[in-house]
Amino acid sequence: MSDLTPKELATQAAQRLAELTGIEKHDVALTLGSGWAPAADLLGETVAEIPATEVPGFSLSGVPGHVGQLRSVRIEGTDKHALVLGSRTHYYEGKGVRAVAHGVRTAAAAGCSTIVLTNGCGGLNPDWKPGTPVLISDHLNLTGATPLEGATFVDLTDLYSKRLRAICREVQPDLPEGVYAQFHGPQYETPAEVRMAGRLGADLVGMSTALEAIAAREAGLEILGISLVTNLAAGISETPLSHEEVLAEGKAAAQRVGAMLAQVVRKL
Repeated sequence: MSDLTPKELATQAAQRLAELTGIEKHDVALTLGSGWAPAADLLGETVAEIPATEVPGFSLSGVPGHVGQLRSVRIEGTDKHALVLGSRTHYYEGKGVRAVAHGVRTAAAAGCSTIVLTNGCGGLNPDWKPGTPVLISDHLNLTGATPLEGATFVDLTDLYSKRLRAICREVQPDLPEGVYAQFHGPQYETPAEVRMAGRLGADLVGMSTALEAIAAREAGLEILGISLVTNLAAGISETPLSHEEVLAEGKAAAQRVGAMLAQVVRKL
């Protein structure tokens, strides 16, 4: 990505964002995964929308269904601003773990104290039908990688904020919660891998979020993680998995979960 350290590159990116948006400080950042994009339109007034390639360290997402823009939004009913990171880099894209964590680090450098990490995922609980939002209570990082470098020892206890999960339940009291397992991808998990994840304690499986959450904790951000179950995981689903199914289920639930998330952000 650059000869700069990750922190230096994030600082450079935050400075460029301030120039392009006219907003010196953002308060909350959102990484919107499959099915979550409409939340950006419901947060409030868009101040600026910037192609990701105009900001140092960012590139266009290589995943269908993910937009390639960064957006600054004045949150409705507040004087706060949200930074919407619409250009998520997944570890399986081969750009390195620094690229995966760059958005999170830029959010911290831009002044954010809170980050909302969302994703579309496979569910292990057959009662969670496609379209069910689930709060992430903890994760399993099964990628074999970390965004931390050198002797950087970071405590991951209570990584996903109990306080923020409680705010979510003020908006939607029946929200379930579970443990999210991040696999490397881009192939979907095998039924055996899903069984393994379940025995390790996972309720959800996907290809994002955990590495970003680790970087967010290192950067001092308070983290809210929410998954949208877009399909039952392999071996639980009776039909083969496909990215088209993920996009379709995400689109079907988009307005509903987007509206819920927008209400939550206004309470942060």
